[in-house]
Amino acid sequence: MRARFRFGRGIPASRFSGLSLGASFRWRSSLTPLAGAVAATGHAPFNLWPFALLGLAALSWIVASEEGGRNKAIAAWLGGVGYFAVTLHWIIEPFYVDSDRHGWMAPFAIILVATGFALFWALAGWLSGRTGGGAIGWALSLSLAEMLRGHVLTGFPWALPGYIWTETPAIMAASIVGPYGLTALTLILAALPVATPRKVIATLLALLGIAALIAWGWSAQAPSETHVGVIRVIQPNAPQHEKWDPAKASVFLRRQLLSTSAPGNDVALVIWPESALPYRLEEAETTLRRMAIASGGTPIIFGANRADGRRYFNSMAQIDADGRVTDTYDKVHLVPFGEYVPFGGLAERVGISGFAARDGYGYSAGRDVALIDTPLGRALPMICYETIFPGHVRRAGERADYLLQITNDAWFGTFSGPFQHLQQARFRAVEQGLPLVRSANTGISAVIGPYGRILESLPLGESGHLDVPLPAPRPATIYARSGDLPVVLLLLMGLAAIFWVGRAIPRQ
Repeated sequence: MRARFRFGRGIPASRFSGLSLGASFRWRSSLTPLAGAVAATGHAPFNLWPFALLGLAALSWIVASEEGGRNKAIAAWLGGVGYFAVTLHWIIEPFYVDSDRHGWMAPFAIILVATGFALFWALAGWLSGRTGGGAIGWALSLSLAEMLRGHVLTGFPWALPGYIWTETPAIMAASIVGPYGLTALTLILAALPVATPRKVIATLLALLGIAALIAWGWSAQAPSETHVGVIRVIQPNAPQHEKWDPAKASVFLRRQLLSTSAPGNDVALVIWPESALPYRLEEAETTLRRMAIASGGTPIIFGANRADGRRYFNSMAQIDADGRVTDTYDKVHLVPFGEYVPFGGLAERVGISGFAARDGYGYSAGRDVALIDTPLGRALPMICYETIFPGHVRRAGERADYLLQITNDAWFGTFSGPFQHLQQARFRAVEQGLPLVRSANTGISAVIGPYGRILESLPLGESGHLDVPLPAPRPATIYARSGDLPVVLLLLMGLAAIFWVGRAIPRQ
């Protein structure tokens, strides 16, 4: 009988039949975290989307090459660890605000975050092994897993693969398929070159798909020529470690008052950032009057903490020309272990509390999302990381005239976190066809047009204000009307078709 050869020259495959699978798995697996890390370079501050596609293509090849659901899951998990370690490394920054107390937790935080979120990728690897379909099956499975990551345990859809297109016209595809649909398109395009033996043809198809996505997005963009009025955005630049220092709080308040009173051209509305007041809302009557005087009677929307009995809320409020509160919105989607600690009473006994909490139990969540009537139209409120949730906009049940985010990104450091947060705000504007106004404590404050362009912005780490004509909204987009359900159905149908075809074709 003639011996078959796999490796080297003249070495029978039978000599290494038990070794070859394990050796090739270890070799490929050693590259998997690197592939995930390269895929992460598509996000801010790098914005290297071609490298991200190469990393995703390499990961598709590795996972598709593995045999069995278990090996695919391990490979996918390793790729996810590399991806999330790079994209979410800013997660250590909150621990260094009070480094003497919390700094020791930082290494554990990044390890837990990277390995924990990578479990969703491991699930995708296992699912692709069960359904078959090679690289395309992996792309569809990972798309569903990323959607799960955005919803399970309150969800955290930060750094979706689809966000690599933020700095390109391809972002416009989000107005049709949303961020999860664009993530699926991204993963399929990256998987195409390794999905078939005809590599050259498949690669050309992928390149044509990328070119078509960018070309269509470029043609779909248009300048915003109609404006509804001038909005003033305030950025006080209060470093987190000084923000609640009684000796410094008055300095930051004065900065905001001076920016508010600065000369301007027919400013219709003034926006201050999250937690802009050093007092609780119900204790700030004198400050509210000072704010109204500084604005010359122009309404101000700002962030403040407020109390209702023993419950505390991270809130947004609006005052009129007399300094009276006319609207309040309590943040609905709180940050786990940041604004509240699950089982907070028990956790407080062992010394664990939310970093943003003042009493160890954190904040309570608001009941619903309601639009705020302003001189420039009806605004949909978003506080801090509520902007990362595509579904937050739909919770209001009616269409706004613009999106309004107040945030304190001082928690996120200065390297990647604030820039990635801004990326996601741009996606929300494109998805809904609405302008977005963003007031950030330390930056990046910006006014974003309904096509996702940054019209004007204040750099990170500077204080000041912007006076920007607010663009009129676009008509409701396809995604604004349909949501994510069509994408979910298409992904499930695609996986079902792959599974059915795999079962129908007899194995050789």
